[in-house]
Order: sequence, then C-alpha cells, then structure tokens
Amino acid sequence: MQNLTNDQFYFFSLDALSNIRAADINSYEKASIFADMCRLNTLTMIKEAGSGHVGSSFSAMDVVSWLYLNEITSERGIYFSSKGHDAPGLYAVLIGAELLEFKHLHMLRHIDGLPGHPHIGTGGAITNTGSLGMGISKAKGFWFNNQRNHIDEYIYVMLGDGELQEGQIWESLGSAANNKMGEIIAFVDHNKLQSDTYVEQVNDLGDLDAKFESFGWHCQRIDGHDLQAIDTAIRSAKANRDVPSVIICDTVKGQGVDFMNPDKIAFNDLYPFHSGAPVDDDYLNGISHIYQRLLTQFNSVGLPCPELEKIDRSHSAVQAAPHKMLPAYSEIIEVMMTEHDHIIALDADLRLDTGLVPIRDRFENRFFECGIAEQDMVSMAGSMATKGLLPIVHSFSCFLSSRPNEQIYNNATEASKIIYMGALAGILPGGPGHSHQAVRDINALGSMPGMTVVEACDPMQLKSLVRWAVEENSGSTYIRLTSIPFDIHHQMTDTPIVKGQGRVLRTGEDGTIVAYGPIMVGQAMLAAATLAKQDIDITVIDMPWLNSIDIKWLKNVLPTRKPLLVIDNHYEKGGLGEFIGASLMQEDKYCVSRFGVKGLVAVPECGRNDQVMAHHKLDVESLVADVLELLRV
Repeated sequence: MQNLTNDQFYFFSLDALSNIRAADINSYEKASIFADMCRLNTLTMIKEAGSGHVGSSFSAMDVVSWLYLNEITSERGIYFSSKGHDAPGLYAVLIGAELLEFKHLHMLRHIDGLPGHPHIGTGGAITNTGSLGMGISKAKGFWFNNQRNHIDEYIYVMLGDGELQEGQIWESLGSAANNKMGEIIAFVDHNKLQSDTYVEQVNDLGDLDAKFESFGWHCQRIDGHDLQAIDTAIRSAKANRDVPSVIICDTVKGQGVDFMNPDKIAFNDLYPFHSGAPVDDDYLNGISHIYQRLLTQFNSVGLPCPELEKIDRSHSAVQAAPHKMLPAYSEIIEVMMTEHDHIIALDADLRLDTGLVPIRDRFENRFFECGIAEQDMVSMAGSMATKGLLPIVHSFSCFLSSRPNEQIYNNATEASKIIYMGALAGILPGGPGHSHQAVRDINALGSMPGMTVVEACDPMQLKSLVRWAVEENSGSTYIRLTSIPFDIHHQMTDTPIVKGQGRVLRTGEDGTIVAYGPIMVGQAMLAAATLAKQDIDITVIDMPWLNSIDIKWLKNVLPTRKPLLVIDNHYEKGGLGEFIGASLMQEDKYCVSRFGVKGLVAVPECGRNDQVMAHHKLDVESLVADVLELLRV
C-alpha cells in the first residue's frame, strides 16, 4: 500500500480501469472490482470538488457498474438516475466505461466540467435530474419514443427510497402497467436513509413490494450489493416483459467504507456522509479502506492490483467567509416560537439545511417533519393557518417555490397567514447545478395575493425581517435565505423595518446600484468601491422588499436624473429589476437618466461560485463595466 499524504489526491488511471474491463475473469468478480475502483475515484472527485454526495453514490455503485459492464451497449439500453444525488458515482462509472473523457475525473462541479446533478449536456446523461420524483415519468416518455420508432431497448432508471415520498412517482405507475411498458426496469436504491435521517423516521414507506405490485408492476427485492442477485433479477425482469419491473435493492449508504456504514457508526440523528466533501482524515482513510479491499480482490483473481495515480492538491482555495445566515435564522425562530406559542415549524427533510435542528429538539410538539413531500407540507400549513396557527414552512427555495406552487396559491386564496422560508436561494452555491439554484422564485411567488417577498442582506436585518413577518405583517411572507458563507462590506445596523423602504449603504452623486441579499449587496459595494478609484461616486441601496416598493421613498434617495442599475440574484424576467422599472414608469420615469437590470438571462451554470458569477457577468468587473456603460450618454 502506498503512503498516503494530505497533499495529494489519489485515483485509478484510465488504463487501470480499461484493463479490468478487458480482463478474462468471472463477470461478477470483474464488476465487484470495477465498482470499488469507481468508488475510490468517486471519493477523490468529491474531495477535489469540495462537495458532492458520497453516501448515495456508494450505495448505488454496484447496480450502476453491473449495468454499464453487462447490460448497456452503445447500441442498446439506456440508464439514468432519477434521484440525481448519485451523480459523482455515475460519472465515475461513465469515465471508467470510457463514455466520458477521463479528464472529467478532476472537473466535478466545474463550470466546464461535470454538473452537480445530471444534465443532458453531459456525455452519458440522457435527461436532467435533481428535482425528485420524475424518473418513471421520464422513462415512459423514452418508452413511447422507442415504440414509435421501433427501437427495441431496455430503459433502466434508478430511484431513491426517500424520493418515493414524492407523489409523482405513484402517479406514474398505473399507466406504465396499463400500457405494458415491460422495457422499463426501475431500481430502488433502498439504503434506508434520506437527506437528514432514516426514511422510516420521516415517512415510513411501508410494504414497498405490495405497493408496486398493487399498481401491476413485477416486483423483486434483492441485496443490492450482490452482483449475482442483480444479474438474476434483471433476467427475471426481462422474462416478464408484459409488465414494467421494479427491483428493490436493499443497500447500505456509504457501502464500501466501514466508517460510512450507518450500522457501524454512532451519529446523532443526522447521517454525516449524505452530502459534502469528506475531511482530510476521512478521505485518506476511505482511500486506504477501499484500496486494501481491492488488493485482496485482485489477488483472488490472480491479477496485480494497479498502483494509485496521484496529483498535487490545489492550495489556491478561497478562504471561508466569516458570516452565515442560518445561525441567525435559527436564533430568531427559536425566540419567535418562545414568544408566540401558535407558531408551528414544518420541514421537508432539510432541517439541517434550514436551521431547524434546535427547533426540533426544543419544540418537539410544534415541529412537524413532512419529508420529501412539499405539496403535502404546504397544504397542511394551509389548514393550520385557517385555525389560527402560524405555520412557518421550510425547504430549499428551488423546490418550495415550484412544486407546491398551486398549493401556495390555494392558501393565498384563503387569505390565511403563512410564512414560507426558502433556503439555498439564488444562483449560489453553483456546485449543485440548476435544479437547486433558485432563480425564478421571486416571479413564482411574488404575484401571489397577499404575499410579501423579502431577502435580508445580513444576519441583523434577517432577524428584523422575521420578526416583522411574525408580528407586523398581516399577510403571508416568503423569506429568501442565502445558504453560503459571505463577507459583509457594509455597517450592520438595527434600523427600523418599513415595508417597501430599503437602506442607503453608500451615497454618491453619479448613479445608483440597487441590490438585495448578502451576495449581490456585497458585489454592489465592491463595484462601487472600484468605481470610486476612478472618481465615480455611486449610491448603493439595499432593497430587501422584492415585490413591494415604496417608490416615492426610492425617488427621494436616488441622485436626481442619474443612471440606476438593479442587480438581480434571479432571472431578469420577473425579478426586482422589472418590478422597480415598472414602478418608475408609473411614478416618474424621468427620475433616472438611464435604467438597467443585471441578472440571469439563461439557465444558471454549475461550477465554483467564482466561475458561475463570472460566467453570468455578475462578478465585480462585469458590474463595473455595466455602470460605466450606463454612465455613457
């Protein structure tokens, strides 16, 4: 075994992977070795990227490896993952099968590399996934096309067990059986854990076999790490071609590394290897653990185990920013629930990411874990609100604003008061990809009757906005929350909250930048400081109210007849910029000399945060150029 050090990343070369694929050995032994080699490469991909999903990549690895070594050829068979979290593992297999260029091994979550969740523009990816529940429906679409074009191939789709809480999965089953879509073979990666904790503690799935069979599906349950069982189950599925098949694979999250096995580690309710990159010690221990097992496997088939390749780690990583929103949110929600006993907190299997861990622990009878079922959660909140409770609903912004949009509108028609908190709001982090980048939520929720949309630019302002939403706002509030650490380039102050009125953070007579949230306010302040070096003085206004503007106040603080640029952490269509522009047209379009909006005009790219900001021209250099362009008469 090589001596592993903290200044290197370790991986198997393409030659090593090609050699095992070409080896004249038993197919089960080959797939087992190939899967472990891909596990090791996956661990390095995630460590090098700084984020990713190790646990579910490892639990699905044996099935995916078997499929690409034995069932899928360039002419027949297609595969995709519906759950999407296992993308790093899938990429490692595609690279090992030479369906993706080997250089991509070092490009996970890079803007010109591999997205955090599968994207159709990536080699080997046939559909976009990451938003859960769509897999069977998409498989049916592929089946229909194959029937129409007389293509005879099997369609393999991987589902997560937590994903089975999404209603679309169950909607999709009946017609697949009715139409005898026997070419569809679905796998359930039944590793028993979802984002936060055990599936059975969130929404127990019950008798899965009976559920699928009741819809007319051919159902089998196997050990998802037994390659012979995987092979036998696929053969059985193909022998029952008159009906679609599902193979429930009992798997282990983090399979292949003992200290990631939930049955072998002690963890306090929250499984530690769902997402994120392993710390240095865990990374090296994981590499060592997998490699030691491979030494035994190679020896058993009479082949030499290849040496690990290595590359130097980059030491150019940006230092972590000091400020975070989530601790402040946890603190103020705990205060609000202490002061107001009618507040109920609801969560969609994201309590770690929405700051609700201390809330669940302290207010157990006022905390409701709804699981991966946003529509159910929002409708529950609606009926709670009609009975005088104040529900605060939590999820990622990308999901909360879209999947239960109809249910939110139904609540709005009842004129009830609900607070919706959407974490992971905006274009950053860029690593997870467009399925998780919430850049259309202002538009999706801002037009709801009685809804006020807000985003704070610092922790102090966040606490004030939450208190305003609870105690002063008579209607509903949607709170956007930035999830990444950030720097603050302005003085935090506990200023009074007045609906529709922002804060002037910097004064200047040459023009104005309006922004919101910590990321874009920070960019605005840095751009203004850069312009000041060119003797251009720019006013910067923080506007936390995203669909409710006191336009008379805004006119009074704008430099008269000077350019105005609005920065949107959102698509330009339907964002704050459009709203301010329309308001100025109604009030006094001549109060500014020129007006511009800078936001997203295309689907957001996946990559490092600095790469994503530069690509969409939201970096400081691009914003300075935009202001200079507006200043030109």
